[in-house]
Amino acid sequence: MRKNIKITAAAAATAALAFGLTACGTDSDPAAKSGSGAGADTSKALVVAASPTPHADILNYVKKNLADKAGLKLEVKEFTDYVLPNTATESGQVDANFFQHKPYLDDFNEKNGTHIVPVVNVHLEPLGLYSKKVKDVKDLKAGQTVAVPNDTTNEGRALQLLAENGLITLKDGVGTNAKLSDITDKKGLEFKELEAATVPRALDDVDAAVINGNYAIEADLEPGKDSLVLESADDNPYANFLAVKEGNEKDARVQKLAKLLNSDEVKKFIEDTYQGSIIPAFGEPAKS
Repeated sequence: MRKNIKITAAAAATAALAFGLTACGTDSDPAAKSGSGAGADTSKALVVAASPTPHADILNYVKKNLADKAGLKLEVKEFTDYVLPNTATESGQVDANFFQHKPYLDDFNEKNGTHIVPVVNVHLEPLGLYSKKVKDVKDLKAGQTVAVPNDTTNEGRALQLLAENGLITLKDGVGTNAKLSDITDKKGLEFKELEAATVPRALDDVDAAVINGNYAIEADLEPGKDSLVLESADDNPYANFLAVKEGNEKDARVQKLAKLLNSDEVKKFIEDTYQGSIIPAFGEPAKS
């Protein structure tokens, strides 16, 4: 039977607070490490936190079609924000997560003192610029407003996309950590910073918006068709991956899931389901 539990940011706030009060000393507490890593109880379900689309969709495909044959019990918990999946993984409330890319994880670990590590790349969600007001990127003019994600890495990624398409000019060398203050020429555009998950809902209120691929799909947008401009997949560092708390990489259940997520069956599922809006990007994650 399909057991798919949705957890919103509000519903999980209490759990996150509990983590904050108890996380100190976890790494040095042997009891906290029991049941994890290479010695984990493989008879228990592997609990994975995931964004609804496409991450949970991919995991549920694996659960329904591949997991039993591989001897893997899999439970998927859906989260609708970009913070709780990592804090829940750090605290042991879930065993793994699947929702993020390496630049975001590196920034999160540094700012929050967490110890989450990537296991295997799965797919790329191209970031795109969308609009209900203009039909071509060249039609965006001075005085118009563009919404961008407000988290560090996705905002920098969004600004790079805008710069690559001639809408703004950035300081030399700022890379993926670009901020609004790094714009040297706004070309008269105004910017509205919003939580990534809320950007699609603002599309009616702004002239254009840079939207993460998964949130675009949830909003019934087709990145390959509806975007004014779309990130290139070539040499893109933003592949989304399965991640665990450091020390749990060798958990046999994690290894089984990693293999299934990089299988030919999952590749075909991604290609058939998302038609280029989500792109398979299998293999080992980039090193820090």
